[in-house]
Amino acid sequence: MSIIIKPIQTEKTTKIGQKHKKYVFEVGLSANKIEIRKAIETMFGVIVESVQTNITIGKSRSRMSKRGFIQGKSSNRKKATITLKEGQEINFNENLS
Repeated sequence: MSIIIKPIQTEKTTKIGQKHKKYVFEVGLSANKIEIRKAIETMFGVIVESVQTNITIGKSRSRMSKRGFIQGKSSNRKKATITLKEGQEINFNENLS
């Protein structure tokens, strides 16, 4: 089971990160706040002040094909919003080379 799947970097999350020192990550569905906090602190070497999570329920999808009507569902996702202590920062661009 992986706790941290990937950071979510959109225009909205970038603005929140710059202004309020909050970062958004996609996490495993079974991960709890304590596990998320420990994973972020060890992975990035920062001090986490708070963790907020929300689960987005997957949408049902349908389409027509040659074989008929196909129904499916996109998967559920869990997002964690991390607030860092004053003076802490995560720089995602420093690991790129």
